[in-house]
Amino acid sequence: MKAQPQDPSHPQALPHPQQCERTAYYQIYLSGIRTGYMHRTESWEGTNATITSQSKASILGIGTQYDQQATLTWSEESDSWLTTSFHQVVSGFKSRDMKVSFSDDGSETRVDLDGEITEYQNNGEPLRDVDTLSVQIRQYVLDGDRSFSLTRQATDGPEPYDYEVQDMTTIKVDKWGEIEVIPVKQTGAERVTFWYAPSLGYQLVKARYHGFLLRGGAELQQYQSSCADFTVKEEE
Repeated sequence: MKAQPQDPSHPQALPHPQQCERTAYYQIYLSGIRTGYMHRTESWEGTNATITSQSKASILGIGTQYDQQATLTWSEESDSWLTTSFHQVVSGFKSRDMKVSFSDDGSETRVDLDGEITEYQNNGEPLRDVDTLSVQIRQYVLDGDRSFSLTRQATDGPEPYDYEVQDMTTIKVDKWGEIEVIPVKQTGAERVTFWYAPSLGYQLVKARYHGFLLRGGAELQQYQSSCADFTVKEEE
């Protein structure tokens, strides 16, 4: 079976531009202790989107706030979602002010990190911010892909990851009870497991960071969407 979305997360399903919005609220945990929250809004207009994220948490006893706004678009050439720009401000733990612009194919970036300019290139392969990564992972899950690679634009350069999509399973999430999910395992500089729920429009309902010192995670508490639902149908 192959998942086919009927909303802006898959442009081929939309003959005309559609405006809609998704909002999600997560609790953040470190070593099993609730330490903060993350609020994320996706504002869609056809095949373009602006994603705004904010989180507040206590990390190693340091109060930390993270704010980011990213813009992304669908690329017919790469058949994928590409970041066009993002601005990230972090205060507290690892504080920074980071503005990034991207070339048309996403493979080159200009990074302004606290006023210092650096340019990066990724051998013709797209670089993305963390929010566009999440959208693209969801797209691959919808398309039925089982393994793929993506690269994030980190503060100090390209950071590649590999992904493996696991078979659907059932987990318990405090807010949602028993829920069917599709796990996706990320390996590379950061090892993370993501769980996407088909019954919630393939929304990310849980994430777990497998760090050596910090074992963090997030769980979905609230979710609202004005976007059309996803449907699943047999491949032709």
